[in-house]
Amino acid sequence: MLVNDSTKQPQGQLYGGALIVLSETVACLGTWENINLEEEYTIALEINANYMKGIYEEGVVATAVPVHKGKKTMVWEIEIVEDSSEKVISRSRCTMSILALEKKFENEAVSTLTLED
Repeated sequence: MLVNDSTKQPQGQLYGGALIVLSETVACLGTWENINLEEEYTIALEINANYMKGIYEEGVVATAVPVHKGKKTMVWEIEIVEDSSEKVISRSRCTMSILALEKKFENEAVSTLTLED
């Protein structure tokens, strides 16, 4: 992920929320690689992060390693490093829930919107 104006705080440092988004994204991608996407989908249950170092430019790289690969949940440890120096910027842990696809919209109300001129 690039560090630029859209990912920086007003003080110029990479925003912690952007690191959380990146962490959850790589945990989700890792989970997708381990489930049957025709029958299952995944959502994040919990995520936490520790920030070790601020970064003001360049980019970061995230790596997710599975800690637990179960039938209903997967837990991932994510390390985000500075692209050029490989210094650790953040470490996080994300728990992903694995759900049956047919239950995805079971409890959601369905509505129809019609737009007319």
